[in-house]
Amino acid sequence: MNENCIIAKNHLTNLDYPDPDVIRVGDTYYMASTTMYFMPGCVILRSFDLANWEFCAHVYDKLEDTDRENLDGANAYGCGMWAPCLRYHDGVFHVIFIANDTHKTYHFTAADVRGPWKKSFIEGFYHDCSVLFDTDGRVYIMYGNREIRVTELLPDLSAPKPGGVDKTVIVDNNGKALGYEGCHLYKIGGKYYAFFIHSAPDRRLRIEAAFTADSIEGPWSGKDVIRDEFGGTTGVAQGGIVDTPDGDWYGVIFSDVGAAGRIPNLVPMRFVEGFPVFDKPSGEVAVKPTRPGYRYAPLYHGDRFDGPALDGAWEWNHNPRLEHVRLGGGLRLDALFAPNLEYAKNTLTQRALYPRSAAEVTVDVSELEIGGFAGLAALQYRYGALGVKKAPDGARVCLKLREDGEEFTAGMIPTDSFKIRLRVEFEFGAGKDFARFFVIENGKKTQLGGEHRMTFDLRHFTGCRFALFCYTDGEEKGSALFTDFLYDDYGQNNR
Repeated sequence: MNENCIIAKNHLTNLDYPDPDVIRVGDTYYMASTTMYFMPGCVILRSFDLANWEFCAHVYDKLEDTDRENLDGANAYGCGMWAPCLRYHDGVFHVIFIANDTHKTYHFTAADVRGPWKKSFIEGFYHDCSVLFDTDGRVYIMYGNREIRVTELLPDLSAPKPGGVDKTVIVDNNGKALGYEGCHLYKIGGKYYAFFIHSAPDRRLRIEAAFTADSIEGPWSGKDVIRDEFGGTTGVAQGGIVDTPDGDWYGVIFSDVGAAGRIPNLVPMRFVEGFPVFDKPSGEVAVKPTRPGYRYAPLYHGDRFDGPALDGAWEWNHNPRLEHVRLGGGLRLDALFAPNLEYAKNTLTQRALYPRSAAEVTVDVSELEIGGFAGLAALQYRYGALGVKKAPDGARVCLKLREDGEEFTAGMIPTDSFKIRLRVEFEFGAGKDFARFFVIENGKKTQLGGEHRMTFDLRHFTGCRFALFCYTDGEEKGSALFTDFLYDDYGQNNR
């Protein structure tokens, strides 16, 4: 190994950053990832070595103001923004993606990756799209599922170009559960390259395929390039490729890691007679930093909530109602009506770290009214919500779980205290994927309920998260105060 190299350990982030698309601008790598219904949305990470990543930007604070994205009697679970395409062209950053609840194709642009970002639209709907700014000034978008199409766009990307290329170029007729999708389109050395995810016909295995062509219109030819159950996952597939300043190539490609979500991996690649060849995915990859010694800010952290604003580690579940949120000396959330945790507005989240992580927080419910419920949750479709519930006869610590669509109370402890410390623990991995819930008093942990099985459920379509919540099944009165949020990574930040 070159003495100037460092070791990248897969999985790269150990956090849920699905559908990665990666570019390099100078000495800096940028990765855009799906955030679906979490706000602010479309996260962009930054790296100087492809091994370590830190928060860089969110592309938008709010995508749309709709009932579904506002949790007003409807929701955007499983929808929202999907599979961003990140490009840099003529001094401008571009992010392009679709949202399945609004059925629109979005195009954001910025001169600085940190923003501000300008929102516009591309006429039409382009599933899992990838945009190519060709060397002759023409612009193409590749997209689809099973049937892959290429459409030429106007120079400003606002709509298809009249009379331009618009045709099906690749078709998957193998009857797999998942046909070709997750497009990533490039032009390298005068040749066109396209990468896709698809699945094995006989079992749940994700596979990466690559195609090449001398013309954007084809003919395209290709084959599978990664077929591997790396680390007991269901396969490594879907993501972008990127070159280093020294001319080395890598794929940043995710794998499904159970209830923890979809985590990017780094896979070396090279071109052999003009066709991409990937190494076998492994736990360690040698990479050369562009800024040796750079210290990265962690992608997760504790918080005292004493600043004027939240930082990029935090994302709200659906659009927040910030007039009911106050920061300083803690995080205060007003109790807004919701039938359950899934519809609780102003639920604040951080991603759960694989393979093990925990969070603690102190919640003060002294200003919560009867019917109010506030605390710390394990958020996914099969959620677990641990908190303090105000009732006419007093307060009690409650654990509410959902399994198979039904919520039930799995544990309850009466309390005379309105200030309670709560803890949620995750363990992920083969045969695990569970959450545990605790009340902490005088340093002693008391568990409520047993081990609650978590899943990667397509009805939410994201990995598990820690979540701070406050809602009521009564009148919209009162609030809860959250202080001293602790993120416990069990020492993994020093891996």
